[in-house]
Order: sequence, then C-alpha cells, then structure tokens
Amino acid sequence: MLLNGNNNDKNAQLMKLVKSKPLPVHVAIIMDGNGRWAKKRGLQRIAGHRQGVETLRDIIKISDELGIKYLTIFAFSTENWKRPVSEVNALINLLVEYLRREVKELHSKNVKINILGCLKAFPDTVQREIKKAVELTSKNSGLNINIALNYGGRADIVRAAKNIAKDVYNNNLSPDDIDEELFSKYLYTAHMPDPDLLIRTSGEFRISNFLLYQIAYTELVFTPSDILWPDFDLRAYLKAIIEYQNRQRRYGGINSREDET
Repeated sequence: MLLNGNNNDKNAQLMKLVKSKPLPVHVAIIMDGNGRWAKKRGLQRIAGHRQGVETLRDIIKISDELGIKYLTIFAFSTENWKRPVSEVNALINLLVEYLRREVKELHSKNVKINILGCLKAFPDTVQREIKKAVELTSKNSGLNINIALNYGGRADIVRAAKNIAKDVYNNNLSPDDIDEELFSKYLYTAHMPDPDLLIRTSGEFRISNFLLYQIAYTELVFTPSDILWPDFDLRAYLKAIIEYQNRQRRYGGINSREDET
C-alpha cells in the first residue's frame, strides 16, 4: 500500500474510511499542471511530464488496490497538437517509454489497457508499441486503464454520429432504433459504465473537451491550485474519493430525505 512518510497513520485512516463506503466504479482524471510544476522549479516542461508519469504509476497502483474497475486518464488531447513540436514529440516519446517499461508489470497484475481516441495521427512506430500493449493485456479482467490519446469529446460524438449514419444508410439500423443507450455503444467507451467521478488537478475548473457525452451525471472534483498533477499523491486521491462518497447522486431526481411537495 502506498503510504507517505510521517503521514502513514493518517493515510491508513483515510484508506480505511474509503474502503468502508461504496467506491466509484469508474474514475476519470484530467492530469493537469505538469508544465506549471516544472516552471515553479526552474525546469523544462518535459521534467514535469516525467514526474507526472511517476504520479500516474502510484495512482494506478492504489486504484488497483482499492478495486476500482475503470481508470480513464486524459493523456493527449486533440488540441495538444497545438503545442510546440518539441513538447509534442517529447510527450509521445515519454508515452512509448512508459509502455515499454510498465506493460509487463501491468499485465502481471491482470490490468487491461484500452485506448480512447484516433491513433492514426501518431507515427507507425508509436502505433505499433501502443497496439502491442493493448493486445498483450486484452484478455485481462482486472483494472481497466483507459488511455485517452488524440482524444476529444466532440470528436468522439461526431465519430459516433457518422458511424450511426453509415449503419442507417446501409440499412443495418433504423432511425427509430437510435436512443441514448444505442448512441453510447458507438463511443470509444462502448460497453463501459460512465465515469462516477472525474478529478481535475491544478485548480482549473474546466472539462477541456473530455468525455463530454459520458459525464452527464458524473461527480466532479477539482483540486486546489497548489495540487498540480505531479503533487497528486495518495492522500489527495483518497480525499477526492471521500468527497465523492459524501455526495448524494440524484441523476435528475430528488433525495428521499428532501421535501417532495
């Protein structure tokens, strides 16, 4: 279990509290603040991304320990191509490095890797490395790690609409068959439950085009501005889950304790 120095007792208490209540089945995370973390330390942005990878390793481990079934991480958005070429290339190389280093251990722990997004924009060597990791872990039944790569929520919805239109055109589907359940089956997250909890680090209060269709009733937790992604440790993660556990999820209805008149 990931416990931090002198805070062992407090972290153990938080862990016990988290395990005493229903856990989110699906957690999504916008890992924000790597660049600012590096800048505060006089380092290049890639140093923040590297430290962010170490944070991700810890969050995957604790998610697996808690028994969370789905962990979706926003690794590279459709808008990230606008960044300097040097940073884009560094991020892509870091992804390949991570997969090569971690995939065997993840596989040994029964973790399944899924990709959300269009991989065609990446170099062939990168696509092969990603597909190798997906294929190796494809039959695993433990924690599902969904890595959103070249992903955008709007692009996800447009892609689904196009594929539905093609099926209608080819007489494989009737327009009367189209409802929310069917539409969701055309998204990258087909056959997965919608996120219960979405966490964004660094104090930013935006969704940034992430899982727009899927988070209609997701509970949102935004960390304070001083908790950048590389600083998002076990304690911060457990606190986010506790905040989720203390909320009343109504899905458009009302709480049974509320006055219904």
